[in-house]
Amino acid sequence: MLQGKKAIVTGASRGIGKAIAIKFAEHGAFVGINYFKSYEKAKEVLKEVKKYSDGILLQGDVGKFIEAGRIVEEFINIAGEINVLVNNAGIYKRSKFEELAEKQWDATMETNLKSCYNMCKNALPYMKEGSKIIFISSQLALRGSSHGADYAASKAGILGLMKSLALELATRKINVNAVAPGTIDTDIIADYTEEQRRKRTEEIPLKRLGLPEDVANVCLFLASDLADYITGEVILVTGGLYIR
Repeated sequence: MLQGKKAIVTGASRGIGKAIAIKFAEHGAFVGINYFKSYEKAKEVLKEVKKYSDGILLQGDVGKFIEAGRIVEEFINIAGEINVLVNNAGIYKRSKFEELAEKQWDATMETNLKSCYNMCKNALPYMKEGSKIIFISSQLALRGSSHGADYAASKAGILGLMKSLALELATRKINVNAVAPGTIDTDIIADYTEEQRRKRTEEIPLKRLGLPEDVANVCLFLASDLADYITGEVILVTGGLYIR
């Protein structure tokens, strides 16, 4: 589905980003695997990617504009163009608003939201007609959070950026969409107790936690030619936990 495509996935050393990178490679894409600190984990992702296609590691903090520019340039020097950009990098530290320090708020906004601006701004000059931009948002962007106002706000901001770019880039035939996952079995819920996992599973109509591959499958569709007439959309991947 992505044969010959050149894709960058930010925050791809683990979890959802890892699953997206591997899924894209399975379908023929050359994948740029961005990571910040987790070099060993990123190397393992590249090893998996090379079982199917090819790719490179792209180290850097996408929350910093200059580093995002360097990452894009490194990718262009090898791949020559960008057909798919997946903005996945993110952090989530649970805390009540009364306990939310300014430093944490700023860090969340920089990593989750500003990184999207940074990557899009630097990548767009290399994206031509038929290219795809995908943002990884969250169901919390739509319903809010009682223990992560900064995270929910950053993910809601992503949706505003996504919709605006979808309108602006439509004349260039560049599709822009978002995926909003629910409770996905990644490091974000690693601290859940067995009871918390059981309770959340019972709350989900499909009666299971989501897997990173569930999100990757939707991203594969949005990155492919099958989604050429879809832009400005938010696709929920929640197992029915949140239905609009």
